Amino acid sequence: MSAAFSGSRALITGGLGFIGSNLARRLVGAGAKVTLMDSLIPEYGGNLFNIHDIRDRVEVSITDVRDPHAVAHLVQGQDFLFNLAGQTSHVDSMTDPATDLQINAAAQLSILEACKKHNPRIRLVFASTRQLYGRPQYLPVDEKHPIRPVDVNGINKLAGEWYHLLYSDVYGIKACALRLTNTYGPGMRVKDARQTFLGIWIRNLIHGKPILVFGEGTQLRDFNYVDDAVEALLAAAVDPKAVGEVFNLGSSEVVSLLALADRLVALHGSGSREIVPFPPERNAIDIGDYYSDFAKIRGTLGWAPKVGLEQGLRQTLAYYARHGSQYWNGS
Repeated sequence: MSAAFSGSRALITGGLGFIGSNLARRLVGAGAKVTLMDSLIPEYGGNLFNIHDIRDRVEVSITDVRDPHAVAHLVQGQDFLFNLAGQTSHVDSMTDPATDLQINAAAQLSILEACKKHNPRIRLVFASTRQLYGRPQYLPVDEKHPIRPVDVNGINKLAGEWYHLLYSDVYGIKACALRLTNTYGPGMRVKDARQTFLGIWIRNLIHGKPILVFGEGTQLRDFNYVDDAVEALLAAAVDPKAVGEVFNLGSSEVVSLLALADRLVALHGSGSREIVPFPPERNAIDIGDYYSDFAKIRGTLGWAPKVGLEQGLRQTLAYYARHGSQYWNGS
C-alpha cells in the first residue's frame, strides 16, 4: 500500500493533532509530500511536538478550517485529503454548540466546495465518529444501526459525514468516511478529557493521582491503537471500493472501564483507581455500553486491528513517561 503514496501530495487537516501527526509520519515514510493544516487552538489537540521528528520533512500551515480562502488554496494540487480536523469534546459541544457547528458542519461544507471547484479528482477520507449512533440498541454496532446522537457533537459530525457522502454521490468527489471508536496512543491529548478519557487517566497515573472511573465502571468499550487507525485511513484512501462508503472501525477486544483502569495500573506498576459518580453534564450524554462490528471494512478493504490492547497501552504509557512534559501543558 505504501507504494501508492510514493511521490503523491497529501493534505491533512488537523495535521498537528494526535491521529494526523501519526498519519503524517507514515505518509512521509512512504515518500509522499505532506502538508499539515492545523489551527493550533489551545483547546484542541494540535501540538508541534507531535512532529518533532519529521518537522523538516513536512509543510505546516497554521490555518483554521473555518477559513474558506485558505482551504481553497491548500486543496489545489493535492492527490489525497485526510480530513481529520474537528471539535471533539462532547461536553464542549453542549456548552458552546455554535462553535461545534462551525467546525464540524459548516467548515466541512466549505472544504467540499473547495474540492469541487479546485480539485474534483482528489481522494478524500473523512474522520467520523461512533458517537453518532448514540446509545446502542444492539451490540456490536454495525453500520446499519439506527443513528440517534445524544449530543450536539454527534449531530454536527453526522452532518459533516453526510456532506461528504452527498458530494461523492452528486459531484463525483471520491470521498468516504470512517467512524472511529476510542483511538489512543502516542500524541493524544492528555491535558484534559476533551479528546479521550484515556489521556487524563494516563496523566493522573504518571503524576501519582488516582484514575477516576465514572459510574460503576461496568461500561463496555472497544479501542483502536493509533497505528491501526492510520492503516484504515490509508487503506480507505487508495481502494476504489471505499468511495461513497461509511466504515466502522473497532476491535474484537472488549473491556469494561473498570477492568481497563486496573490494567493500566498494573502495567504502570503503581497507582490506583477510584469509582466516582458521573458529573451531571457527562451523565446526560453517556451512551452506556458500546463496541463496534467492523466486519464491513474487514471484508471490503481487508482491514483489522493488529495491535492488542495490552501492547498498545504499554507503548502509550512508555511514550508519556518519556515525553509527558511536552503534553501536560502543551496539548
